[in-house]
Amino acid sequence: MSRCIDVAEEQRAPLLPSHGNSTDQNQDDVVALSSDKPTPTVTVPNQRLASLDVFRGLTVALMILVDDVGKAFPSLNHSPWFGVTLADFVMPFFLFGVGVSVGLVFKKVSSKPNATKKVILRTLKLFFLGLLLQGGYFHGRGSLTYGVDVGKIRWLGVLQRISLGYFLVSISEIWLVNNNILVDSPAGFVRKYSIQWMFSLLLCSVYLCLLYLLYVPNWEFEHFSGPVSITQTVHCGVRGSLEPPCNAIGYIDRLILGDHHLYQRPVYRRTKECSVNSPDYGPLPPDSPGWCLAPFDPEGILSSLMAAITCFVGLHFGHILVLFQGHKQRVFLWSMFSFPLLLIGYIMEILGIPLSKALYTLSYMCITAGASGLILTIFYYIVDVKQFRKPTVVLQWMGMNALIVYALAACDIFPAAIQGFYWRTPKNNLVDGTEALLQTIFHSEKWGTLVFVIVEILFWGLFAGFLHKKRIYIKL
Repeated sequence: MSRCIDVAEEQRAPLLPSHGNSTDQNQDDVVALSSDKPTPTVTVPNQRLASLDVFRGLTVALMILVDDVGKAFPSLNHSPWFGVTLADFVMPFFLFGVGVSVGLVFKKVSSKPNATKKVILRTLKLFFLGLLLQGGYFHGRGSLTYGVDVGKIRWLGVLQRISLGYFLVSISEIWLVNNNILVDSPAGFVRKYSIQWMFSLLLCSVYLCLLYLLYVPNWEFEHFSGPVSITQTVHCGVRGSLEPPCNAIGYIDRLILGDHHLYQRPVYRRTKECSVNSPDYGPLPPDSPGWCLAPFDPEGILSSLMAAITCFVGLHFGHILVLFQGHKQRVFLWSMFSFPLLLIGYIMEILGIPLSKALYTLSYMCITAGASGLILTIFYYIVDVKQFRKPTVVLQWMGMNALIVYALAACDIFPAAIQGFYWRTPKNNLVDGTEALLQTIFHSEKWGTLVFVIVEILFWGLFAGFLHKKRIYIKL
């Protein structure tokens, strides 16, 4: 997953929109909505939904794990094109958490114009934070340099995609929900959110129509072989292709953004056609196709529309949390939506709609959204219902201060800064030295790296816990 994630305002705003406050009042209790009648409070007032913090913390921890261990264990890295691995669940987890949080943040809106202004401002902040962290300015552990040629800056990325999802679900929650309808029956629930669901279906339809019906012509790209610039032609002239060179998602990005502003090291370079070390990166095979060197952005414009649907699924889970008071009701309803999503996703794959994180296919969306809902349900039962919190407290701390953990750890800002201080050679620094020591102790580069990353995650969890104890939170 591309490094460096969602932020919405709250009293303390972590990486993902939090559930602590509504738009117009500072309160941590979740209330049931009605039209003009008094709304009963939830059974545990003035308390954050701990399971959502744990879910968010798990997502950040998984991102650090798969990013740092992916080279040692390629099976944990993103799927080269079709299929799913552990890494391919991280982005949907973030998006799903955004939706749940938005459903709680905007459970009651007194001024729609003011709420809209705040949403637009947060969206812009998040988008430009993504440009800073993912556009190429921070080069990370592998290269202790900073700065980017604005002619080649990457416009899209994880944070930019989540900013779009956050914007769409927030605006729909503010303007497309009929708050005058009392939800006292399934029919009332449908009437209240029917326009919002139709909007999400429209986004899904636009994605599917363009993906399968848009004509993709032949195209050219430029790459360098040493000092020589070579122009390569990719022959397409097709509709509905889901293969790397001729899909509509890449075509729209090239048309609107240009080749130089896309991700230059796409995952399909790890396919058998493009790497002798597949599923890892490696030299090109002798008969490799020319498109292996072409850029492609995994957070493309068109695929972000389908990614936003994951936010809407999470938003639906947030609605259930707000409107239903009983633990059994919530667990039952969440499970009733999670399992069918998983089943539908697998059926779609069998029928010929492949799983692809790069394209964010409909089958991929269903399976990952269903898995997100199921994991949140399990955490909710363990942490909030049964009150087993000690085993998950480190993840909870990370979730409560996810923004700073994400920026410092997942985007390599802190490791890169530490590497700036070394003894005689850049390799003699605290970060690389510790990793090398663990590799020596375990007599294995792979397992030593894995242990190093686990220690790193634990360190960031304790760091987030320290910030929590000191009541230090990052606000965006």
